[in-house]
Amino acid sequence: MLENGILLIDKPEGPSSAQVVHRVKTLLGARKVGHLGTLDPFASGLLVVGVNEGTKIADVFLSAPKSYRGIMALGVATDSQDATGKVVEVRPVPFFGEPELEDLARRFTGELKQVPPMFSALKKDGMRLYRLARQGKEVPREPRTIRVERLGLKKLSDSEIEFEVTCSRGTYVRTLAADMGTAMGCGAHLKSLRRTACGPLTLDQALKMEVVERLLGKSRSPLLPINSALAHIRAVCWDRRWVTQLRLGQQKILSQLGRPQQGETLVRVVDPQGRLVALVEWSDGPATCGWRLARVFRE
Repeated sequence: MLENGILLIDKPEGPSSAQVVHRVKTLLGARKVGHLGTLDPFASGLLVVGVNEGTKIADVFLSAPKSYRGIMALGVATDSQDATGKVVEVRPVPFFGEPELEDLARRFTGELKQVPPMFSALKKDGMRLYRLARQGKEVPREPRTIRVERLGLKKLSDSEIEFEVTCSRGTYVRTLAADMGTAMGCGAHLKSLRRTACGPLTLDQALKMEVVERLLGKSRSPLLPINSALAHIRAVCWDRRWVTQLRLGQQKILSQLGRPQQGETLVRVVDPQGRLVALVEWSDGPATCGWRLARVFRE
């Protein structure tokens, strides 16, 4: 059975990402388990979990664009910006149709400035914001730049909009919903949310926890190999001699890779058998320019 890899979980509403990670670690008896991008307890959908060596590629998926499908409820604002919070304002919802939705989608697509919510794990003077929020406190937060690659809106009723969005790392989808409600003049909160993709990994590849348990009961591994999870990254095959040097941390041989292809920042190095050896990263800064070892994987 594979000891290293990626587990794609279809997380239900309710448990936290940490609770799912703990359950996976117990089921697999793994040495090290961690999620590769958290999902709020009230949300469901794709949770990418790294197992043992699989935790080494967390940065790849933490920084990847995420896709979601959800419903925003108009006219009701909550302190948490989702359905778990307390209602703080109720306002009438103006009439809206297809033209208004198209205009709203245009306004909230592309590069945006977003103020992180108080109910978040960000810190202020060493204190998690959600802890301050639970004490009824609010502190100033600096807006952050996010990017919405794609936003589709569909009217479900006079007070509900269904949306599909693909957005950058650091985007709070509930804040996006609340901001769209503000733009409409009535306020809004996130009624439901389901993650459908994380980079190239999609929800239709994910397994429910009961399926994972059933597979383990039949001595079948539910893990996706690390190399398969990184299939979207270009692979370079090196012979055993160069692979040995790379495993010893000898980075000078990385010059053999030449310059990166357009838009490329990562490359996989595999051995003659196609097994993953390392991830190497291109640095184009003022101090250093060239390839460097990002992660080396065990044989």
